[in-house]
Amino acid sequence: MMKNIKLRIPFVVAPNRMRSIRLTALAVTIISILAISSSWMIQGSEDNGWGVYKGDEKSTSYSAFDQITLSNVNKLQNAWTFEMNDVAPGEPPISSQSNPIIVDGIMYANSGKQWVYAINAQTGKQLWAFNALEEGAPTAASRGVTYWESGEDKRIIYSAGNYLMAINAKTGKLIPTFGQQGKVNLNVGVRDDPAKISVTLTTPGSIFKDLIIIGSRLPDFYGAAPGYIRAYNCKTGKLAWTFHTIPHPGEVGYDSWPKEAYKYAGGVNCWAGMSIDKKRGMVFLALGSPTYDYYGADRVGANLFGNCVLALDAATGKYKWHFQTVHHDIWDYDLASPPNLVTIKKDGKDLDAVAQVTKHGFIFVLDRETGQSLFPVEERKVPASNLPGEVAYPTQPFPTKPKAFVKQFMTEEDLTNYSPADHEAILAKFRSVRYEGLFTPPDLKGTISLPATRGGANWGGAAFDPGTNYLYVRGHNLPEIQTIVDANKQFAVRNNTLFEAGRVTYMKHCASCHGPEKKGISPTFPSLVGLKGRKAEKEVLGKIYQGGGAMPGFKGILSTSEERAIMAFLYDMKDAKIDIPQVTKSGEEPVRYMNTSAYATWSDPSGNPALKGPWATLRALNLSTGEYEWQIPIGNDEKLQEKGGPPTGLLARSGPMVTAGGLVFISGAADKKLWAYDKKTGKMVWETTLPAANNANVCSYMVKGKQYVALSVGGTKEKPSGSIMTFALP
Repeated sequence: MMKNIKLRIPFVVAPNRMRSIRLTALAVTIISILAISSSWMIQGSEDNGWGVYKGDEKSTSYSAFDQITLSNVNKLQNAWTFEMNDVAPGEPPISSQSNPIIVDGIMYANSGKQWVYAINAQTGKQLWAFNALEEGAPTAASRGVTYWESGEDKRIIYSAGNYLMAINAKTGKLIPTFGQQGKVNLNVGVRDDPAKISVTLTTPGSIFKDLIIIGSRLPDFYGAAPGYIRAYNCKTGKLAWTFHTIPHPGEVGYDSWPKEAYKYAGGVNCWAGMSIDKKRGMVFLALGSPTYDYYGADRVGANLFGNCVLALDAATGKYKWHFQTVHHDIWDYDLASPPNLVTIKKDGKDLDAVAQVTKHGFIFVLDRETGQSLFPVEERKVPASNLPGEVAYPTQPFPTKPKAFVKQFMTEEDLTNYSPADHEAILAKFRSVRYEGLFTPPDLKGTISLPATRGGANWGGAAFDPGTNYLYVRGHNLPEIQTIVDANKQFAVRNNTLFEAGRVTYMKHCASCHGPEKKGISPTFPSLVGLKGRKAEKEVLGKIYQGGGAMPGFKGILSTSEERAIMAFLYDMKDAKIDIPQVTKSGEEPVRYMNTSAYATWSDPSGNPALKGPWATLRALNLSTGEYEWQIPIGNDEKLQEKGGPPTGLLARSGPMVTAGGLVFISGAADKKLWAYDKKTGKMVWETTLPAANNANVCSYMVKGKQYVALSVGGTKEKPSGSIMTFALP
């Protein structure tokens, strides 16, 4: 609290009794003033209100400050903007997903280039900058940093590349006593050869006492490493405990896999984040799907702990409980955001719970002690798979409350009609593929996926307001067509050239995101057209190894021959001679089915969405009743908006922030917007246009009595590094 303030009242002898009384009265007055102002003093200096990713260790994305309110939010103005300078002029603009944290009046944030900055949170002045990567090393999506302190030892713990690092929070220098000269190699200790894998972090780790607990980011492909959960000592960097998310013999969940799966299966990683209950000493994790995402013949069974909310003892990593949201996932329905730890009113009592939003549109509300659902959940039969060797799980869990927050079923009536030709094309496609609603298995005929790989909910997650018991969540209605192929047959090489071998490798591993013609899917997956002369081969190969942006690393997934081949394809080396074995020889590899069109919204031939809007919504759920209080479309494509009609909704992965001042703040993406909504009604009460597309969660903090709202903003052609923008009242 008021650690540095001490009141010393002198001993007063009897002859000066009146003076003593006056001094005592003065002291009482001072104490009274301090008591009144203590809240301000704490908020203004020691506790700025946003010291952890997503606001607090419970991942609530809630700000307890109420200086900015419904009545004055329209007066918000830009307080300061911090321009980063880590991308060279002329380089393509970079995106940022960073959610800044603020401790002792200092903002700590990472850039899209993965530099770490310390910034005066009141003025925007840079205090120090730390370059976490070697020159030319590829950057990757990274959503923030973690702060830890013990006495005067104050650290930023951060991950870039394959390393976890400890940075002195005062100086911005590596702390050499942590790990090996300030770094811990995350490739070490995850079953597979450290030289052949790439383990990184997307979301910052969580602190429990002197431990930092981390998940991992892994390729969603055959041959991926397992996503073990690990805890490291914040002082030394030593590994404290490991939890096997693909269970070993004798461990809970082992019988939900084939007997040898723990030796070869991959994925089941916590890439979206976690939450901590300090009082109970528990950590709650949101786990992703096993690999490969769309074909699981080599992993028959429910596949614990894939797609689970998992509760562990935070000090030891000991298993507490789990709740699986999808059995034997073959739809890429990862749990894409951290669980919200909430306290709700139920039957007149306060009940601690866990609320988990999902990609497929459900919200599971679980008892925090036991993992039991607080609303009825039914195991319902779902369609069987037609793919050879695949054994789709016969049932899936359906909560009866709350209802899904996005569309989970579509008919021909839901198809768009921008022109007769466009409508006929998507109608013919709709009738030609397999579609039996939610959990229709991938099929060689093609399958409609709704919700699809981008949600439902995505990594921005939900925000919880303890005052109203409302949970706020952004959802998407963007179907995809799953195009399933036999990889060995589909990608057989047509001639004996290195370029052709590279084309095959690209189609297998890259085309689902960057497109068969290398044009990309803006803004998440960049175009790869014209790399020659634009990017050095060494830099591109480094990105393939370690990942970059939204792409995980493929180190260990690709063979040396495949690496050479794909570089020949990307750099148009059509005359390169092949002096190595062909990359893919039909019949020599295990049968592997692949989805070649993941992450691409189903569109008509003119590029318009195939499903009628709204394509994105913001909803408020009353967790006490399980009923939604309001829903609005969020974001707008003006070109596709009907004249006089409602906003269309627009894809964005960032999530909401709710405040005690009655507001929900949330950012857009391609529309470059930042909005404030009335948290009780969903009415928009303020908006501003940002200088660039933004894809980050908003935060709020207070310094010296002034409340700020801040977020990371992407780069522009003129200023490619991006910025952090703050807003406050005049």
